[in-house]
Parts: sequence; C-alpha cells; structure tokens
Amino acid sequence: MSNKQELSPEQREELLKALKARFEKNMHRHEGLEWADVQANLDTNPEKLWSLNEMERTAGEPDVVGHDKKKDEYIFYDCSTESPKGRRSICYDREALESRKKHKPENSAIDMATDMGIELLTEEQYRALQELENFDKKTSSWVQTPSDIRKLGGALFCDYRFGHVFTYHNGAESYYGARGFRGSLSV
Repeated sequence: MSNKQELSPEQREELLKALKARFEKNMHRHEGLEWADVQANLDTNPEKLWSLNEMERTAGEPDVVGHDKKKDEYIFYDCSTESPKGRRSICYDREALESRKKHKPENSAIDMATDMGIELLTEEQYRALQELENFDKKTSSWVQTPSDIRKLGGALFCDYRFGHVFTYHNGAESYYGARGFRGSLSV
C-alpha cells in the first residue's frame, strides 16, 4: 500500500464524521443497521477508507445501502442526488478513450473506478439503489456493460425519468457533461 492510499488522521476523522452524519440522516437506506458495526468494519479495513474518501472527494456522497451477512461486509454506493460531479464528462473505458482522435475526455469511468478502488454499479445494483430513493433525475450514470455489447462498441448507462429507471446505450467513446458513474464498495 503506497502512502498515496493512506489518509492522514485528520482526513480519516473528517471522513468518518461525514459518513456517520450521512448514515444517521438517511436511515431509510439501511434500516436495521447500526453505525457502530459499520465503523468497526471500517476500522479493520483502512485501505477501504481511502476508497471511500475518493468517493467523497469526487462528490459521490457514499452511504451504506446494505449488509452482506455471509461476508459480514457493508455495501456502500454513491448516493449523491445526481451523478457525482467529480466524475462527469468521461467516456466508458480505456479502449473508448484511446479510440477518440479529437476532443478526448480526460478519463474513463472504468479507469477512474479502478484508480479509486471501487466498481461501477451494475444495472441491477442501479435499479436497487433507485428503490431506496430517486437519483439521476437530471443526469445519467454509466453502468457495467456486458462484454457482448462492449465488443460491438457500445456501453450502457441509466437514469431516472418519468417515474421509471431507464437503461440506454451509447457508443462507449461518447461523453457528456451530465453523465458520470456511480460506484460501489464493500467493507
């Protein structure tokens, strides 16, 4: 683990304070779960704190959305109202980025997620998130794309419009100011 992926004691304290406040404010996202149990897992997985801080730094507003009892892991998703501001205007993956000859975006969703130590939500996870409350009413978010679609040059994204979750396709090299990605992390 490089120093780059370690938080200072001050950063750690600030992050835990923000996560706890968000957890307590949004109990409907994780009914029946206790912050003390979540923090115990965070305390034993400091490398995950760095990833959560990256989610926070890029305006994802990570929050607990579930608990995997078999693995005893708490599941965090980005819960910002709109697709995280610090992760927009990006294409889908490295291959798409390299295929652009002009007007390349600065990064790709897959590369950013990998660098942050998180994963893009799947379409199923995105739909489950929308069951908790409605997100992406004005923006959209890239989601993990099946390899058969990606091989043909496409990628999937989702949003919430007209009271429904929609899944769409676009060329993987496309990017828009209102499209980013939401991530997940298990701790």
